[in-house]
Amino acid sequence: MLHESSTHSAAQSEVNALVPENNLSRRGFIVTSLGAGFAASVLPVSAQTITTAADGLVAGEVKVPTKDGDMVAYRAMPATGSNFPVVLVVQEIFGVHEHIKDVCRRFAKLGYFAIAGELYARQGDVSKITEIPKIVSEVVSKVPDAQVMADLDACVAYAKASGKANADKLAVTGFCWGGRIVWLYAAHNQSVKAGGAWYGPLTGATSPLKPKNPIDLVAQINAPILGQYGGADGGIPNDTVDQMRAALKAAGKKSEIITYPDTPHGFHADYRPTYRKAQADEAWAKLTAWFKANGVA
Repeated sequence: MLHESSTHSAAQSEVNALVPENNLSRRGFIVTSLGAGFAASVLPVSAQTITTAADGLVAGEVKVPTKDGDMVAYRAMPATGSNFPVVLVVQEIFGVHEHIKDVCRRFAKLGYFAIAGELYARQGDVSKITEIPKIVSEVVSKVPDAQVMADLDACVAYAKASGKANADKLAVTGFCWGGRIVWLYAAHNQSVKAGGAWYGPLTGATSPLKPKNPIDLVAQINAPILGQYGGADGGIPNDTVDQMRAALKAAGKKSEIITYPDTPHGFHADYRPTYRKAQADEAWAKLTAWFKANGVA
């Protein structure tokens, strides 16, 4: 049985070594436990919502040590065995709600140690906010990229300290807001072996909290990233996807971007009206094959 207390202690030591004190302000956490079900802003969910059972898995809420306290996260892995490859699952703007938990269980069924940290936990609880614009203005817009990078590092340290995971086989995937983070984290952590970015913004305005966009970091993105985008995405113009594709090619990177024609933003989100089963199934198969081809699985 995995002892969470010993994992916590070892992970804290890893975090102390990896994250400089001055990287983050010591502000503590507003969200200290994960809610059940789906975020309020996405209700009611679609009848085609996928539910992955936890049988054969160890799955549930854990506490990940960071420099300024414990970040709540969802972790799923096979119930037997060890040395599992690690996949960081990065949330949409809706936080670590049931869909993200389910994605973690899907990876665990494939033999991964999957972990999704609640990356907005210092700024606010998006699960209770009913209006998407308020989620963005009141919480998401206040989340610094540097904080997210450090929290993902802490998740890797937690996985390594668990005694169950092989952090040398590290992948990262994320959706929407998390899709952008995949590109940033691959540039930040050179230990990432492969990534999968689902319809994440690639360009845009910068700020002190978000000083760089993915297209600004192409030179630092050494892990092969598979980007999967919708050709009918109303929020991410096709020309920005084309710009990123061209920049990666010009830099000689092994990353690849696929655009699915006539496909909206959020096409993997099976609980929402934007879900497109055929494209989602194809994209999931491509992602898992991509991880295997690049030495993660």
